[in-house]
Amino acid sequence: MGLLALLYGSFCYLGFLAAFGYLVGFVGDLGLPRSVSHGPAAPAATAWLADTGLLALFALQHSVMARPAFKRAWTRVVPAAVERSTYVLLSSLALGLLFLGWRPLPGVVWELAGPLPRCLLWGLFWAGVLTVLASTFLISHADLFGLGPAWRRWRGLPEPERGFRATALYRHVRHPLMSGFLLTFWATPRMTLGHLLFAAVATGYILVGTWLEERDLVRTLGPDYEAYRLRVPRFLPRIGRPRGGHPGP
Repeated sequence: MGLLALLYGSFCYLGFLAAFGYLVGFVGDLGLPRSVSHGPAAPAATAWLADTGLLALFALQHSVMARPAFKRAWTRVVPAAVERSTYVLLSSLALGLLFLGWRPLPGVVWELAGPLPRCLLWGLFWAGVLTVLASTFLISHADLFGLGPAWRRWRGLPEPERGFRATALYRHVRHPLMSGFLLTFWATPRMTLGHLLFAAVATGYILVGTWLEERDLVRTLGPDYEAYRLRVPRFLPRIGRPRGGHPGP
């Protein structure tokens, strides 16, 4: 069972890498056959309904399966060692469905022509991508994407203790991973209506999702996290060097 868990976890992780890589190209409109601004055409009303529904489906799957009550029920069916991997796999499939079903809304909201502002926004875009990746390693990349539990099951190792510790970006913002996504979604020299819809709905989901996550963290970690939440801003750093922590994966 341990080896099967590791193989399954590795497969799910590869699926995540493919989905994340395509997401970067999809949002950045980086020459893919289907992107946030290019793809099969559809009437405007159909595109709005389809795109909003696909975003809502991803948000629902992502949020419901992350809740502690769901995890407790889910691990009665799925072994704990592959619970996270299964979550990652289903999230990747939900993203894949979004990529396949997305219908662009081509009207242009803004487009910057000068080389300096375009370079600035592309720089912010890639800074967002790097912030997302860096944030996963500041907690536990392997545990976040399911490899850690599968590896420990294979090796017969105990689950590590979950502590609250201060590290790097988490001293300045409580959700640097989401800050990176927000940069990636909004920093573009050419904002189409479809891209605006994607960015706006994704931002709404991030606001609701982080609120739900913090509610769970306060229940789990108590006064330590409550004090951290009061001391450190959610997405945008303050001037200075606040001292905080993060709860681990």
